[in-house]
Amino acid sequence: MNESSPSLPPGLLASIRSPADVKALTPAQLPQLAQEIREALITVTSKNGGHIGPNLGVVELTIGLHRVFNSPEDQFVFDVGHQGYVHKLLTGRGGETFRTLRQTGGASGFIYRPESPHDPFGAGHAGTALSAALGMATARDLRGTSEHVIAVCGDAAFTCGITLEALNNVVSSTKRLIVILNDNEWSIAKNVGAISRYLNRISTSKTYNKLHHDVEAFFKSFPAGVEMNRVYMKWKRETKDFFVESSLFEKFGLRYLGPVDGHNLDALTKNLEFAKHCDVPVLVHVLTKKGKGLEAALAHPEKFHGAAPYDPITGENKKPAAGAPPNYQDVFGQALTRFARANPKIVGITGAMPSGTGLSHLAAGVPQQFFDVGIAEEHAVLFAAGMATKGFRPVCAIYSTFLQRAYDQVIHDVALQNLPVTFCLDRAGLSPNDGPTHHGLFDLAYLRCVPNATVMQPKDEDELVDMLHTCLALPGPGFIRYPRGAGVGVKVKEQPVALPIGHAEVLREGSNIMLWALGTMVQDALRLAERLSVEENLSVGVVNARFVKPLDRALLLSHAACIPLIVTMEDHVLAGGFGSAVLEALQDADCPTAVERVGWPDKFVEHGSNVETLRTAYGLSPDDILRRVLARWRNLRAEHVEADV
Repeated sequence: MNESSPSLPPGLLASIRSPADVKALTPAQLPQLAQEIREALITVTSKNGGHIGPNLGVVELTIGLHRVFNSPEDQFVFDVGHQGYVHKLLTGRGGETFRTLRQTGGASGFIYRPESPHDPFGAGHAGTALSAALGMATARDLRGTSEHVIAVCGDAAFTCGITLEALNNVVSSTKRLIVILNDNEWSIAKNVGAISRYLNRISTSKTYNKLHHDVEAFFKSFPAGVEMNRVYMKWKRETKDFFVESSLFEKFGLRYLGPVDGHNLDALTKNLEFAKHCDVPVLVHVLTKKGKGLEAALAHPEKFHGAAPYDPITGENKKPAAGAPPNYQDVFGQALTRFARANPKIVGITGAMPSGTGLSHLAAGVPQQFFDVGIAEEHAVLFAAGMATKGFRPVCAIYSTFLQRAYDQVIHDVALQNLPVTFCLDRAGLSPNDGPTHHGLFDLAYLRCVPNATVMQPKDEDELVDMLHTCLALPGPGFIRYPRGAGVGVKVKEQPVALPIGHAEVLREGSNIMLWALGTMVQDALRLAERLSVEENLSVGVVNARFVKPLDRALLLSHAACIPLIVTMEDHVLAGGFGSAVLEALQDADCPTAVERVGWPDKFVEHGSNVETLRTAYGLSPDDILRRVLARWRNLRAEHVEADV
């Protein structure tokens, strides 16, 4: 455990070891438990970072779920996992475990099956809960068992195509499924689109909500019980359509309950109990406040969706050191805004992540050229393809890990038609605290095989802007990958230059070993070359590869003809990555030069406190790489001597 892990406050929460302990509390104790949970969430995330806003909003909802249902027999399927911290606290992962949230060897920041039997389905990408829960409920029916399956979906998930596909199949697959629609009006940014407006109409009908409040008070005057709950819920369902159309979900065959105040445990319990006894699929529409309990999160919900460590009083993040380099996404966003002002045909497209991708700069500077399509990556790419056919230059800013969701559209709709869409893949490489669902370690492998694609990665901020400028003039699709976080501190020149396609850059000459490095690994390669030169008296060169597709074959083959060892370095899995491209090029040329590939293994890399910790764990620290390259060099020399003898 991290020695600096934050201490959690004592109290009721400290006594919770399992959901049975939650059930044992009296109703009068639940507000105190909710308050202590919020204190624990703020204490830990202010130190470790994390998805604080969404979790503060679902405290009462999660308590209510564990009061009414029996986990792990009954199974909660959380959408994304941004809503899962409270569930962790109530299922034996409080105390010391929760203090290590998102740290090396600690609790995952998402729902993670290996972590607990209370996590029946892992999640890190949005919109998966309803499909997975429907599959689980259908399997339950086929097995003849009786457990409940509850999908806990954020309202933003209903802008996601997968969720709507699942919704269309619910009634044809099962008769028993409970869907919780957690409506806080936000995904990461403010929700967009017709579904969001529809849900807003339901939740803001003043006439209905006034009548609902008055009649609820009337029903509360009677003794509590399941039957009275049934009468009350039946009244709500059958009178709501007089005031606001609430039948969208009922047209899909789900009984609709709500909207319910997601911070009123009594109302939540009544509705969940009713849903528990329904003999048809049911959707409970719960209204929650994202960030409830932390003023800064209420005031800045987008910032506190997934926050870096912050001051729990002021909400301020740790100030970067004076002169610290800007983040890559901000360099990209500012450059795109500059280009868009000069060319009205340039548009930026994001899937619910304007701040994370840097497109918030475009939204503020040239709003008419900015489009947020919600959590709908497939649509984002097809939308861009459509705009490209009309002479526009769309730029899709999507995290590397999320572009996986639109792979068919990349191939079938963009590359096949050779449309000039630029893809900017943020978070390429590791996203350390988030872990395997968010690491961008697979994009080179899944893009290298796509015809018409141009794939590149910059070594610094200035080269990123040059690559964006270059991509915006390509006749077909271009892909730029770059890491999360700060650049290396290189000043961006006033006028970008167009890079010659498929040409690498020699940064240092060498005659013994040539390091071909990509993106973030270029700086590592320069330091490694210097160490090998000083410590081992070797002549080591460095190439900034820049382009993975097309690869600079001419330069590569010229090096292979006279240099005994080529080392490839990439922040990507080895299988199918940059090193594989180099090996293929050498094989095609029938060139037997030795190649040592440095990259990530064929494994899902877990979460960790930082990149350095994870690199060390997988033998990719600077010292590890030096030892590995030196060992390969010495083996080659030994083989050469033996051959001479």
